[in-house]
Amino acid sequence: MAKDYYALLGVGRDATPEEIKRAYRKLARELHPDVNPDEEAQERFKEVSSAYEVLSDPAKREVVDLGGDPLAPGGMGQGGGGAGGPFGMGFQDIMDAFFGGTGATAGRGPRPRTRPGSDAMIRLDLELDEMAFGVNPELTVDTAEICDDCSGAGTAPGTQPVTCDVCHGRGEVQSVQRSFLGQVMTTRACSACQGYGTVIPTPCATCDGEGRVRSRRKLTVKVPAGVEDGMRIRLAGEGEVGPGGGPSGDLYIEVRERPHDVFSRKGDDLHCRVSVPMTAAALGAKLTLKTLDGEEAIDVGAGTQAGAVVRVRGKGVPHLRGTGRGDLHVHLDVKVPTKLDEEQEKLLRELAKLRAEEHPEPERNTTGFFSKVRDAFQGHG
Repeated sequence: MAKDYYALLGVGRDATPEEIKRAYRKLARELHPDVNPDEEAQERFKEVSSAYEVLSDPAKREVVDLGGDPLAPGGMGQGGGGAGGPFGMGFQDIMDAFFGGTGATAGRGPRPRTRPGSDAMIRLDLELDEMAFGVNPELTVDTAEICDDCSGAGTAPGTQPVTCDVCHGRGEVQSVQRSFLGQVMTTRACSACQGYGTVIPTPCATCDGEGRVRSRRKLTVKVPAGVEDGMRIRLAGEGEVGPGGGPSGDLYIEVRERPHDVFSRKGDDLHCRVSVPMTAAALGAKLTLKTLDGEEAIDVGAGTQAGAVVRVRGKGVPHLRGTGRGDLHVHLDVKVPTKLDEEQEKLLRELAKLRAEEHPEPERNTTGFFSKVRDAFQGHG
């Protein structure tokens, strides 16, 4: 009885060649012995490989559609060119042959020795005033730079790269293997020249043929006013020089803000906390506060309560984009004295008597949530 090759691949009898190929790809990934060592999976892999060999060949598929079995004795031969069996190639070879990779596709040619360099990044810690008003620090950068002795070529003075004797300058070599598909040609990078197509018989002694060396250099960075913590400044072409003297990558400066003793920053606004004496909060006063710009007079109004905020416009951080500056928010804490001498205590008691506060009663909060709910119920009563 003829095998149902369509059922083995899980496709219908009207499946297109592309559908058959996709079905086999999926099963081959799951069942190949290099992936699934189970014995049943190996047997199943042999079956689906045979099914694909038959259904991918128009002549053999026609025999199947007529009710025959092209792989049976007396049929169209024992698998045609598949005498090597399904295990004649490794899993990667099969994947390459089917899915692009280094399989039977057009050669890619030698790869260039000159390649672009990588980007680099360094961290720069700054004070708040430096972040606010900008700074131009000089940094020491440790990156790869072009080798002066060989100008990036990687060869010793007076020498040149020579064509590889193995791949003859192609950068790749081809090999033919037998598999259940027949003969399959694979292309791989030449191991003798690493795919370059040339070899350097006498490399530069300074860079060991790399075309670049590690070096430290000084670099002045312009940090604009108003940068924020975590921002990165990009310096094009200041990163790593590429292999073979290739173009440099970019250098990124990541800015970090050191904690400040007085101010905290939210966007372009500055915040600070200031304690004022109880008498100053009650009577009002002028305080002198040292800001980023110098000393600034702060007006504390009479009757200031704890937690009040005085806003000083334009004394924050300059806007990074555009003009103007943020504001300075001064949060006031009213400082109540903990120790009083006799005279001070006497004066405060006289004040309490004048204000009828000798026996204070707790004031009802008329703005709280429960007060509003109560008033709402009373209004409907």
